[in-house]
Amino acid sequence: MQANASSTLTLAFAAFLLAGLAVKFWLATRQIRHVAGHRGSVPPMFQSTVSLPAHQKAADYTVAKTRFGLLELAFGAAVLLGWTLLGGLDALNRWLLAWLGPGMTQQLALMGAFAVIGGLLELPFALYQTFVIEERFGFNKMSLKLWLADLAKSTVIGAVIGLPIAALILWLMGATGRYWWLWAWGAWMAFNLLLLVIYPTFIAPLFNKFRPLEDESLKARVTALMQRCGFAAKGLFVMDGSKRSAHANAYFTGFGAAKRVVFYDTLLAKLSPGEVDAVLAHELGHYKHKHILKRIAALFALSLAGFALLGWLSTQVWFYTGLGVRPNLDGGNDALALLLFLMAVPVFTFFLSPLMALVSRRHEFQADAYAVQQTSGQDLSSALLKLYEDNASTLTPDPVFVKFYYSHPPASERLARMAPA
Repeated sequence: MQANASSTLTLAFAAFLLAGLAVKFWLATRQIRHVAGHRGSVPPMFQSTVSLPAHQKAADYTVAKTRFGLLELAFGAAVLLGWTLLGGLDALNRWLLAWLGPGMTQQLALMGAFAVIGGLLELPFALYQTFVIEERFGFNKMSLKLWLADLAKSTVIGAVIGLPIAALILWLMGATGRYWWLWAWGAWMAFNLLLLVIYPTFIAPLFNKFRPLEDESLKARVTALMQRCGFAAKGLFVMDGSKRSAHANAYFTGFGAAKRVVFYDTLLAKLSPGEVDAVLAHELGHYKHKHILKRIAALFALSLAGFALLGWLSTQVWFYTGLGVRPNLDGGNDALALLLFLMAVPVFTFFLSPLMALVSRRHEFQADAYAVQQTSGQDLSSALLKLYEDNASTLTPDPVFVKFYYSHPPASERLARMAPA
């Protein structure tokens, strides 16, 4: 029985992995052909606002990123197979068991070693993305020194935050009985909510400088808009995003009383006050429609289901053997179960991507509609066009690629909905 279940899982995992990889390659090649095929001319609805060189830059940038993404996809699939069916995680676990013996130390070491090895394998891709692709198109503003400093900070923060929460989850798995997954889910959710509070105050300032918005006229406009929309924030801040990238953005961060509005300095340099108002109103629209709360509620529900499933799978021998690992006979398998689950779930849930992308695009349309009600639709349209151009976002994505991946609607769809009836 166990052998049959193990073989079934192995076959299912391999089939879903290969099918997902095939679909991803198909979608990427569609995107490349579609964008390259429309590179020669600006779409009619944008011809008065977007220059041909800007349109071609966006097309070339999209094609370059997508082609590079194909290499990442192939490499990622090979690494995943290496960790699972080819025995990489099993070998690492056996080596650490021989060195450290069974127990919490060995399990934490397994999770730490897995994270470090995975990070090292991804480093060449991150370097190429930043210092070749982003550099080629004029977006990268980082020096190698700053990039390495960011990497060091991220690693230290990941260890300081990740190891304690991993230790807590592993302890709960071993100490709280059959329904450990319920306790672990509660701890994980509490951690995520705490992170929403401490990130803007303690973590983000380690990477960027945040100064209060000094433009009194813009501050008055923004404050009036937020009051009109019934929104309160702890402060308005400008972030030195230009020291790393030429991309522009604005966002809300924090939770409850710790909420704050953050503008990239690159955004304020490119948009008029009215356009800044419109972009902010779009973000306020997400709060007005309770998109953030809905996403948090969805995270709660999905993570509860995930922990419950993990609670059952972690007791099944075939779950380990079917994914290329021999469970420990004289020690805990909790770290193994966590790592295998985290690797397997994306493989089996990949085909839900279009549904999640659809929900996200609907939220964006709702936020756009709210912004048009509160500010000028013309300002929002012109701001979006500037941001699309500034970020070299293609105006001609493949429609199927959009439905599968895009969390934001294409510019043509967003602007069409804003046009006067």
